[in-house]
Amino acid sequence: MSTLIKSLAGLGLGAALSLTAGSALAAGGGCGTFTNADGVVEHLACSEAPIDFTNKGSLQNGAKIFMNYCAGCHSAQYVRHSRIAKDLDIPPELVEKYLMVTTDQIGDHITAEIDPEVQAAWFGAAPPDLSLETRLRGDDWVYTYLLSFYEDPSRPWGSNNLVLANAAMPHVLHNMQEELSAEEFESEVGDLVNFMAWMAEPARHDRQVIGFFVILFLLVLLIPVYLLNKEFWKDVK
Repeated sequence: MSTLIKSLAGLGLGAALSLTAGSALAAGGGCGTFTNADGVVEHLACSEAPIDFTNKGSLQNGAKIFMNYCAGCHSAQYVRHSRIAKDLDIPPELVEKYLMVTTDQIGDHITAEIDPEVQAAWFGAAPPDLSLETRLRGDDWVYTYLLSFYEDPSRPWGSNNLVLANAAMPHVLHNMQEELSAEEFESEVGDLVNFMAWMAEPARHDRQVIGFFVILFLLVLLIPVYLLNKEFWKDVK
């Protein structure tokens, strides 16, 4: 795993952007292209998202970040607050106190705090529901996208994105990025994407574990089946 340091001063970003290059690339080759300060078009490799559903601390922190920074504009209509409490080992009373910003019923789904029609007037389009965003785009794409904002005074919200040029979304994590070191910020974004990946498929870890043992069982079963087949057909010429 190598670290790519892309200097984006020519694009309006005062600091260098540090990206960890993962081996998994989005369809079409990487996470997009950008023009550097010398006018040369470069491919942007996707950074590898730190997905780990067994790390409950990461998932809990990601849930906190999502509700604080994302739920104001984005919904997650397929996720219930009660499922967050159950799967992430968060006491229901804490979910009710700190993570329920748009409802007072723990069984409700996550809805956007601001009316989508109002947001469409502000941004030109209503922000998408994020329940399945990582399954649509890929974990690494979302992770790289959130790390790839840079200052651009020509844009309405003062920022642009290397992965998705002229994105309507403002850099909502800007204050967090200013307050933290590069490593700390990447860790926080990693926790957020880890939570978003969990939202998209809560049973993903269980599916992978069960799938491993199913394949192992079938491989073991192949041995007696093969021997039994030989026994049945041994006298057939």
